[in-house]
Amino acid sequence: MAERAYIVTKGVVLRETETKEADKILTLLTADRGKISVIARGVRRKSCKYAACAQQMVYSEWTLYQKGEWYYANEGATAELFNGLRTNLEALALGCYFAELTETVTAPEVPAGALLPHLLNGLYALSALQKPPALVKPAFEIKLLCLAGYEPLADSCAYCGRPDPEQPLLDVVQGILRCRSCGAKESALSMPLCPDSLAALRHIVYGDPKRLYSFRLTGPALERLSAAAEAFVAAQLERGFRTLEFYKSLQPPEELSK
Repeated sequence: MAERAYIVTKGVVLRETETKEADKILTLLTADRGKISVIARGVRRKSCKYAACAQQMVYSEWTLYQKGEWYYANEGATAELFNGLRTNLEALALGCYFAELTETVTAPEVPAGALLPHLLNGLYALSALQKPPALVKPAFEIKLLCLAGYEPLADSCAYCGRPDPEQPLLDVVQGILRCRSCGAKESALSMPLCPDSLAALRHIVYGDPKRLYSFRLTGPALERLSAAAEAFVAAQLERGFRTLEFYKSLQPPEELSK
């Protein structure tokens, strides 16, 4: 009988699905093998030594073996639990959205490249750094789409070339920046920006990924950036996200105008 070949890899759980009596099917994002499906047998039993590894948004080192089209878990050791997410419902909900969004833009068995570090950095910003979720969310969304091949052109107006567009808008369908008076007929859906939200957008798209969440933005400028980022995701990926709806349901209702 051939000796079983084991694979050692690090990955974060994007999704967990309970199956049978005590098993889980894990969607794991790894650097070297990309997105893979892993069967973790008996992981829901109290006696399982690597049960903590099989939770959504936990980053672990896994020892796996492959049988047919499936990977099976043999051992696991946690590298980062992101405990800060487990004590803050808003951060936890946003982390779940980040995981679902990342799963959408990654392909099975394709090396994850910068997508895995980006997800880990986003979860770390929420969990350990306790960055404001309202700021982390649009930065994560826009940069994730950049890394997945949907980078918007944000350096100047796509029509007149002005580096500082007049009353700037982000065309979320074409992924271009424009002045309000430029390209109005060709634009399907554009979201308004302001100088501060445009500067933040450029920081996200063109800045150092290690300093992704280092910018400051509040009030209406942050609201514009957030609305533009969310519309950009919806237009480019052409789908909605249940985890996003849950996150938004946790937000306090807007105050009624007096």
